[in-house]
Amino acid sequence: MTTLARRLAAEGIGTAFLLAAVVGSGIMAERLAGGNGALALLCNTLPTGAILAVLILIFGPLSGAHFNPAVSVAFALRRELPWRNAAPYIAAQIVGALVGVWIAHLMFELPLWQVSLHGRTGAGQWLAEFIATFGLLLTILGCVACASAAVPYAVGLYIIAAYWFTASTSFANPAVTIARSLSNTFAGIAPAHVAAFIAAQFAGMLAATLLGSWLWPYRTTK
Repeated sequence: MTTLARRLAAEGIGTAFLLAAVVGSGIMAERLAGGNGALALLCNTLPTGAILAVLILIFGPLSGAHFNPAVSVAFALRRELPWRNAAPYIAAQIVGALVGVWIAHLMFELPLWQVSLHGRTGAGQWLAEFIATFGLLLTILGCVACASAAVPYAVGLYIIAAYWFTASTSFANPAVTIARSLSNTFAGIAPAHVAAFIAAQFAGMLAATLLGSWLWPYRTTK
């Protein structure tokens, strides 16, 4: 049986790699895209989706590969993660996310400590985060119920798509949102706008969890 310590290590390391990929590819994209915003976003999108698939494949058997407080709370609400483990999971995810951002800064020889000036606010952005998180949780819950082996690929593909069809470029993750507020780079979000993003993300998670419990009341495959 996997110990809690191993599960927390998996959550922390996995979230760190996720943020290193998000922020690092954003920095690289901005440097190489020559001012072409669409190209920069594409170059940020593909590594994010790819690393998610890899991380879920390698850490899923250990911790479930949540890497996301909204996912951990959803599984706790569904009684598939003990509530006593939810807080440690979330703490590991946030710490891992911060470490991943700082590693990205160090790799690209940028100041370690930064505060983002990138404004992301308004009703459209909040709705986008609700939709992004709602869709992510439905993707996870649907695959867990009907095609569990497809979860890594479905999540990666969903995030690639959601980068482009949501106005917010699909943060869909409170730990990611907090960490990206400490990176004044392509992927950043101003700290003043974090709380509204997180509120929208948890609202999307709750809506998806309720709908998912109705759509898939039991697993059809193991």
